[in-house]
Amino acid sequence: MDESQSSSANAGAGTNAAPSATRAPDAPLALRGENLVKRFGAVTALDGVSLTLGKGEILGVLGDNGAGKSTLVKILTGFHQQTDGTLYVDGEETLLRSVDHARSLGIECVYQDLALANSLSIYHNMFLNREIVRRGPFRLLDHKQMRERAAQCLDDIGVHVPSVDLPVERLSGGQRQAIAVARAVHSNAKILLLDEPLAAMGAREAGLIIDLLMRLKEKGGLSIIMIMHNYAQTLDIADRIMLMQRGRVTYEQQSALTSVAELMQIVQREYRAMRAGGAH
Repeated sequence: MDESQSSSANAGAGTNAAPSATRAPDAPLALRGENLVKRFGAVTALDGVSLTLGKGEILGVLGDNGAGKSTLVKILTGFHQQTDGTLYVDGEETLLRSVDHARSLGIECVYQDLALANSLSIYHNMFLNREIVRRGPFRLLDHKQMRERAAQCLDDIGVHVPSVDLPVERLSGGQRQAIAVARAVHSNAKILLLDEPLAAMGAREAGLIIDLLMRLKEKGGLSIIMIMHNYAQTLDIADRIMLMQRGRVTYEQQSALTSVAELMQIVQREYRAMRAGGAH
């Protein structure tokens, strides 16, 4: 049996253990989760998920609706706490108590709705809830400094807009996604989670975001987890992929060592097994 066949066979067994998740907690990783479980009453949303994220790595997390991806993101961003299991951030065992706690450790998330104020300018959105104020008794906003910093940040990561004074509502979907990513990067994110960053985008806009992610990777210092549905796009962007099904990790592999066809076979095999089990 060759390596790819062996990987597929292991995936078909439905094991929860990811090979890279067996490293020691003090290994040079940005993030590590070990046997994460999340229960909501009688419902188990995550059932022993282990994962690792290397420093400077892009990890693609794939899975259909109900696979547990959203629950995993909420744990990694401090919105939920796991019922069981252990999380390590930069080698330190950590229980993320809140979203603010996660942000204080350099974990940022860009959700599908982007959380942008469409009527405000690009630079206002870059500093939303983190505004720079002038010293003095009146605490006025320092618009000049925010404009300059926003323009510099966008230039640093290669995002081109006509002016940072432009309202966000006048940008394309790809440009808005880029602004949301830039805002997270500007907040000194070390770990960036992207929830379906290419959803409902045309090829040109998706290309803009893919180019941005590649530039961020080349700059180093930022680790990225992408929650995705599109297998082909994910394999093009991510260093490694992790497939989730029914709250478990059923397959994990370097992107270069797998294919869309292999991933589809794993999903179909799991679906058939689930239907066969439900028939009894």
